[in-house]
Amino acid sequence: MVFNSFEFLVFFLIVTTLFFVLPHKLRWLHLLVASFVFYMAFLPIYVLILLITIVIDYFAGIYIERSKGERRKQYLVLSIIANVGFLCMFKYYDFFIGSINDAFSLHIPYLKELWLSEGIIHSNNIINTHLNCWFGTDFLILENIILPIGLSFHTFQAMSYTIEVYRGNQKAEKKFGIYALYVMFYPQLVAGPIERPQNILHQFHERKYFSTKNLNEGIRLMLWGLFKKVVIADRIGIYVDLVYSHHEAYHWLNVLIAAALFGIQVYCDFSGYSDMAIGAAKTMGFDLMTNFKRPLFASNIKNFWERWHISLTSWFRDYIYIPMGGNRVSFTRLLFNIAVVFAVSGVWHGADWTYVLYGLLQAVYVISYLLFYKYMNAKGIAMKSLLWRTSGWLFMFAQITFSWFIFRASDISQSIDMIKHVFTCKTPQAFQYVIMDATLQDGFGLFSALIVLVFGIYMFWIEKKYQSRLTEFNDKPIADTLFMASTATAIIVFGAFTKESFIYFQF
Repeated sequence: MVFNSFEFLVFFLIVTTLFFVLPHKLRWLHLLVASFVFYMAFLPIYVLILLITIVIDYFAGIYIERSKGERRKQYLVLSIIANVGFLCMFKYYDFFIGSINDAFSLHIPYLKELWLSEGIIHSNNIINTHLNCWFGTDFLILENIILPIGLSFHTFQAMSYTIEVYRGNQKAEKKFGIYALYVMFYPQLVAGPIERPQNILHQFHERKYFSTKNLNEGIRLMLWGLFKKVVIADRIGIYVDLVYSHHEAYHWLNVLIAAALFGIQVYCDFSGYSDMAIGAAKTMGFDLMTNFKRPLFASNIKNFWERWHISLTSWFRDYIYIPMGGNRVSFTRLLFNIAVVFAVSGVWHGADWTYVLYGLLQAVYVISYLLFYKYMNAKGIAMKSLLWRTSGWLFMFAQITFSWFIFRASDISQSIDMIKHVFTCKTPQAFQYVIMDATLQDGFGLFSALIVLVFGIYMFWIEKKYQSRLTEFNDKPIADTLFMASTATAIIVFGAFTKESFIYFQF
């Protein structure tokens, strides 16, 4: 059940209405059941994984709080091993096994020829027989495990709970149902924001009252998120998918534009989901953290990561970067800490070498910026002028666009081919202004390009003027009414309702 579907609209209306109709003492149960229904609409069997980790972490939190000394750490380690173990099994097992198979397929033939030439083995030797058996087949068996949707998100949220209980920043939740709701809360279950227990757990105990202010804020954000998803992201996705799937057939400018547009697509797609999640929670009186703050207008790469997927970057900051010493260490160690965080971030995004390389590339970007900033600061150059900010933004956008060649590619080979395609200015055909016929359903033509251009400018202007949560509309009822009416109209008239899943569901 995706947010951009009619089924979700019906689900949302029923769940939100019943939430205020039911007495306070039953609301947590209502939300928990609704969250299970929401998650099981994707692949029912995988709800068992959530239940197992919920039970483990619930009791781990209680025993961590009750215990003292080394025993507390043991319960924390048990919880982390359980969560990371499930994550590795379902997300990284096939990647790990596939990498081993690839390594053997590369080295076994070479070793075989070497050992035969050196007389270590003979053609009828049993070792040679086994090598022949292995060669041409997988050394280990791939299981082709299907990744449970949103596993990385609710795993990280679950781990933050036991870590905060261990640190003494959060009391262990005694009510099993409330803790289960903390992990399962449907608005942010499959793609965040990744909440901390201090922010959200207490809200499930509080009595919520119907508020037209909360309703307006929530509906406004949900409309805005849906607008970004179906009017901009899904239309851009048609163009991006076409070029990435057959990049060798397109002009190098088409390939470059596809990479740049993918950055806008993934922003509109992911921030659109976050807006809808925050908005859906807000209609019932729950406050979730802001996940994006106009990252595409950051003045440098460091600032970009301070604005992009804030709930994840802050998670890495709190649970990896700061425990490693953060910025309270030598400058060399600081750079090492940053490299580790971004490497882990790359692995978090997916089980493929493209994501590993993507994370390492971001580490190079940020470390290079810090070295440059340190040098310029030592020279007494403030870099605060309009020229510096503009050039910084252009360079940041170029860096991010280059990284999308790696992030979006199906494998390392494709990313290298696309980069070569652009930098060698290959032109197998003339630059294509219109990629397909201009139909609303299945093409990206000139009409779609104009829609993306006009509404993209409109989107960036709105977010600059009214900030990420659009709360400034609260004191402007006429502007608010016009905004929601025009946004709803744009969705109905220009939306590409293909039920495309959100990009970050795969992570």
